[in-house]
Amino acid sequence: MTTHTQNRTARTARLRTLSLTALATTAAAAAALSLTSTSAHAAETKQPTAPAAGDSRTGSGHADNLDGWIKESLAIMKAKGIPGTYEGLHRNIMRESSGNPNAQNGWDVNAQKGTPSKGLLQVIQPTFDAYHVNGTANSLTDPVANITAAANYAADRYGSIDNVNSAY
Repeated sequence: MTTHTQNRTARTARLRTLSLTALATTAAAAAALSLTSTSAHAAETKQPTAPAAGDSRTGSGHADNLDGWIKESLAIMKAKGIPGTYEGLHRNIMRESSGNPNAQNGWDVNAQKGTPSKGLLQVIQPTFDAYHVNGTANSLTDPVANITAAANYAADRYGSIDNVNSAY
């Protein structure tokens, strides 16, 4: 092997190493940014209020907490023919609001236009109005109404909330 070929091979190896290092650094930065954005978003949201003493169940008999809201929404979704699973709802809720029914996004493009995303699945009012499911409260921040309307929207747009793996 000539010196020229050896130098070219060494340069190629260094470039590959630098490229892999740059990719790894970029991926780490993107992950950190995602975590920072989520943490910042969570810090902006209001904390849910505790239910009044003795008020631990919804009118449907489900627990008045995230698990109960998802189960109540699933029952309504099943009756209305809206597809979705507990896992799909829970995964998206945790990504969108960390389970806080009072979460409100005050920084994205919707908020900048005066229509902030709200609730467990970060729905904007026009989407809630268009996909509201009869039999649920007509309130964007009602946990069951928010989940059910978002699942109805996701079913129309993506086939199911289970198919949503990022902001929608």
